[in-house]
Amino acid sequence: MQKFIFGSLLLTGFNAQLQAQETVQNLPDIVVTATRTETAKNQLAAAATVYTRKDIERLQAKTLPELLSGTTGIDITQNGGYGKTTSVFMRGTNADHVLVLIDGIKVGSVTMGTTPFEFIPIDQVERVEIIRGPQSSLYGSEAIGGVIQIFTRKGGREDKPSVTLDAGGGSYDTYRASGSVSGKLKNSWYTLGSSQFGSQGFNARQPTTGPFGVNQPDKDGYLNTALNARLGHRFDNNTEVEAFFMRAEGETEYDGNPNKTEFINQVVGTSASMDIVDNWRSILRLGQSRDDGDNFAPDGIFSSRFNSSRWNVSWLNELALSADHQLVIGSDYRLDQVDSSTAYNESSRYDAGIFTELHSRILDDHFINASVRGDKNEAFGDQATGNIGWRYNGNYGISPFASFGNAFKAPTFNQLYFPGFGNPSLKAEQSTSFEAGLAGDHDWMQWEIRGYHTNIDNLIVAVTNPITFQSSAENVGKAQIDGIEAEIGTHTMGWNSKLNMNLLSPKNRESSARLPRRAEKTLSYDLSRSFGQFDLGANVLAQADRFDDMLNKTKIAGYVTVDLRSAYHLSKNWTLSAKLNNLLDKQYQTINTYNTADRNFFLSIHYNN
Repeated sequence: MQKFIFGSLLLTGFNAQLQAQETVQNLPDIVVTATRTETAKNQLAAAATVYTRKDIERLQAKTLPELLSGTTGIDITQNGGYGKTTSVFMRGTNADHVLVLIDGIKVGSVTMGTTPFEFIPIDQVERVEIIRGPQSSLYGSEAIGGVIQIFTRKGGREDKPSVTLDAGGGSYDTYRASGSVSGKLKNSWYTLGSSQFGSQGFNARQPTTGPFGVNQPDKDGYLNTALNARLGHRFDNNTEVEAFFMRAEGETEYDGNPNKTEFINQVVGTSASMDIVDNWRSILRLGQSRDDGDNFAPDGIFSSRFNSSRWNVSWLNELALSADHQLVIGSDYRLDQVDSSTAYNESSRYDAGIFTELHSRILDDHFINASVRGDKNEAFGDQATGNIGWRYNGNYGISPFASFGNAFKAPTFNQLYFPGFGNPSLKAEQSTSFEAGLAGDHDWMQWEIRGYHTNIDNLIVAVTNPITFQSSAENVGKAQIDGIEAEIGTHTMGWNSKLNMNLLSPKNRESSARLPRRAEKTLSYDLSRSFGQFDLGANVLAQADRFDDMLNKTKIAGYVTVDLRSAYHLSKNWTLSAKLNNLLDKQYQTINTYNTADRNFFLSIHYNN
């Protein structure tokens, strides 16, 4: 069945290309995250996917994991429904090999090393940029698989205030309400928004047996209340200052002991930018991210607390050497801190890095991006990383490209200092990656295909002593990941279509076993069209099987889901939306014993002036 659907969708995509007569809708032209400065996407070798606010509303995504699902190069697993632990695997690397930024501030748990995507409120998100491939030469630790940068809502800088309101509800007693106001006052701009998302949910996990068995057949709910604020001003000399704030807090229930977490996720920061001289702009950013969680046992008794914070300081200098050569020189400083009911052997560490990046245009149609960086980490010493990419925009809209880079991942606080498990002698995980491909930009179609090869050494794994049965973190793992990514976008007879395909071979180099929780084949297909005041859309996601353990003994079956969506524009300002998820009512899992949603719906009304 899966092979039939994979083949049918591929044929559908290619047939649509041959019939296309109109111009395909262009992807966003400018990305920031790939070079840490605004750069045209068609001048980069790096793989980039961008979601704008319009995309979020068109796709009717209620959560950030829902938006990312089916994205090229990304595989997602969830421990249940809304608000449950979500792992994002980029290009087959580990879930903690993805660097996540919110408005340029590094976020995530310093104890676990991952980011709680499930808690980031999508109603406060303006734009998401996804850069696949190693990026440590610009950002330091964690960017082995790539970087995801989330930009919060920002005012349109219009004199008249802009107001948005959104409310809706659906299956599992789920509801969402949000509102924002933004605008401009002379040379100042502002945004203020708030949202709440709640759901009674469904039973997160099936009953399990054994010494750690779980049997809690109840609904596992979720509540998230969020606030976003931004204020900025531009002076007459083109100097800009801005302050921003986002906070999400609430609680999520799950099965186990503990079985409830009260969380706070917060980012606060300020930035200033000014022209030193005509061809030199300097940007200074200071911020802090928090990831706090209090855990409670089934009887409501407090169980544990894991609070972490990251102080970030960055200084960027953009220099236009000429019309064809731009140089970025910068430095980063980060202080990670832990405040926990568990007594860690160390509670803080710093990382300082300096980097430079050159973007050059050569012979009109050749583009070179090269970057190098050095990091000094208080816990494990020095790291040097580099990256070079080339792209040629040739005739007939065809662009070949290639890149090479290395990256590293610092051990987490749990891996270094957790009592009875941590190992302070751990080294950083290290990777080398190479990729090459072709892209095409035509009047009737856009397409891209990439192949990549990644080796990872010093992988940190839990090693159990056969005598004492005590586990500890050790640098003994090695991995090899080979993959192919393909994207095709068309616009024909009023229909917009987008086909994404991932073929992946994530292997343990020592045992030849497949790395757990990664699907080797993923296909997603999105189709949409407007009929006057009506918008219609459909999305198909197909994933092959995956293993849930390192030894490949527990296999999780593949699945296919179909989602439908529609919107009716009542007027210029009002829109009614409806979405039906999992039309076929497929019963599937992404993690062994953890349930996913049945067929479900969501209805909403939206106002935007």
